[in-house]
Amino acid sequence: MKPLIFALCIVFASGGLGAQTPDWQPSPGHAQLPIWPGAVPDAQPVAGPEVAKTTGKEFLVAGRPAVGVSNVSRPTMTVYSPNGKNTGAAVVVFPGGGFQELAIDLEGTEVCDWLTSKGITCVLLKYRVPSLPYDWHCDCRPHNFVRSTLPLEDAQRTMGLVRFHAAEWHIDPHKIGVLGFSAGGYLVAEISTTFERRLYATVDAADKESCRPDFAVGVYPGHLWIGGGAYGLNPNVPVTRQTPPTFWCRPRMTTSTA
Repeated sequence: MKPLIFALCIVFASGGLGAQTPDWQPSPGHAQLPIWPGAVPDAQPVAGPEVAKTTGKEFLVAGRPAVGVSNVSRPTMTVYSPNGKNTGAAVVVFPGGGFQELAIDLEGTEVCDWLTSKGITCVLLKYRVPSLPYDWHCDCRPHNFVRSTLPLEDAQRTMGLVRFHAAEWHIDPHKIGVLGFSAGGYLVAEISTTFERRLYATVDAADKESCRPDFAVGVYPGHLWIGGGAYGLNPNVPVTRQTPPTFWCRPRMTTSTA
């Protein structure tokens, strides 16, 4: 799957598209909720307005087109409630896309459809992109292992909001995990090891809630292995006894450096 995401990035960047819309909207019956009530902290300029791009027939996954979202400057979360039985568990989903864009359906809405069918509340985070390690000014990654500060701020904020609204959304506040793909997998590692303090100034009562995930799942995560002659973990994700239980899944043909 990870090579597919790289191919998806290339298709979107090259303009080989079936359609574009000004911004992404969830399916009917679901609403995006802004995670920041006022100014977004550490706001950075992006290349243009938010756009949702759908691939054409040149790029299909399981016979269907894919949707990518880029130039996200106003992050949102979309809550998908369980179908039928509610286990009380919730998962915040971080789509991948190399911090260049977001694979919002393949690694977002489709994941939520599966989770809700299992009685799990899904919270899809549309976090800020482009963002470091990707730099849209040069269309490059000058340093592949820097902290993705803006997406991590969005992730911390969202975890606090989910716990703050747990009773309202019928969620057990002690059963809230995270699930991310590729770049979103790196975000899983970051929030699982950076939760003792927020990277931004407190906004409201939601920021007084813990942003530590109760469990974590990273699927073909990027930016973790420092590579070269010294095999090791990216020092920006220091694992301690407080790191939540985590499951990693990575195909053999991929590396964790991209």
